[in-house]
Amino acid sequence: MPSTFNLLLNGTPADDKLKTALSLLEVEENADLPGAIQFRVPVSATDGGDLSYVNDARFAPFAHIAVVATPGGGQPQCLFDGYVLSHKLHLETGATGSSLQVWGQDASWLMNLDEKTREWTDVTDADVANAVFGDYGVTPSPDNSEDDSPAHTEDGHSLMQRATDIQFLRSLARRAGKLCRVTCADRPGQYTGYFAKPKLDGEPVATLMLSDPVSWNITALDIEWEVTRPTAVAARQALFSAADEDGASADTDDSGLSLLGQRGLADFSGKAMKVMLTAPVDEGGELGIRARALLREAGWFVRCEGEADVARLNAILRAGTVVQISGVGALHSGKYYVWSVRHSITAESHTMRFVLFRNAVGTPPADVGGGILDGLL
Repeated sequence: MPSTFNLLLNGTPADDKLKTALSLLEVEENADLPGAIQFRVPVSATDGGDLSYVNDARFAPFAHIAVVATPGGGQPQCLFDGYVLSHKLHLETGATGSSLQVWGQDASWLMNLDEKTREWTDVTDADVANAVFGDYGVTPSPDNSEDDSPAHTEDGHSLMQRATDIQFLRSLARRAGKLCRVTCADRPGQYTGYFAKPKLDGEPVATLMLSDPVSWNITALDIEWEVTRPTAVAARQALFSAADEDGASADTDDSGLSLLGQRGLADFSGKAMKVMLTAPVDEGGELGIRARALLREAGWFVRCEGEADVARLNAILRAGTVVQISGVGALHSGKYYVWSVRHSITAESHTMRFVLFRNAVGTPPADVGGGILDGLL
């Protein structure tokens, strides 16, 4: 069965005339950025002397828009649920060539409308995130409370917000080594708010095969690694609550994330790279969170880009999931984390341009040592 899609405008499915007129429909999902949509429709003069679609209420500012795609024989998946934020009108002389491009962002944009100054006390980072999500009718993910921070108290360092709600949550997430976003699963209007570390221990949702002459489902991959990244942190900070002049320390070489392969960055490169970290905290546990967050961000040293067709793959890739790549050698075959997916949808096809990250590589050849330099000698 071929894949299908529905474009919903203010809760109503787009008519066949509009879906046929679409010359471009793109949706982008990202693990740590807002989801976005853009599509283009042709513009022509109407009988009333206006331009088609330009004044269409379905594309008005903050009109609700959603895209639901279904792979052949699979379950519906809500790729985008958000609001129209921009128009770009292109006009040409003559009857053809004019077009309207409509662009929007996901529902987290509603958390970006009001810059606030607010002090948060006696709450953890997850408490703050769940409270903010609740203010917008977004269901907090149960994963948010995992790997949580200590409570920020008035006697120590309270949390000061001087930003919109979503900007504030994203800044908190980065310093805690977490990802923050709002998504829908299979039905528009049902939102989940994530303020959680990447989940890397699940089963792959799809296997990408390049070299199998019969079962291949992708045509090309570009894989790169880069090892100029820290593998350890020396964390130090004096504490208001302790008289010890040495303060707190939280030296670590562990990001707290599972490896997606046999060898992490330090093992693969054969060289340790240490950085120093200081941060205003009230206890050593919070300093450890900051140190692990630094290593989590640095640990994504393998990047993979490629493109897949939904009909060939028979699956829809989603940001925040794990996939398997097979048949690309011992170094690069294995699990990858889906960081972003750009869906390009027409009436005839649904392709996905994806970016994957990995915090490890596979085993070395049997006749060389563990470091990459050994393999070159």
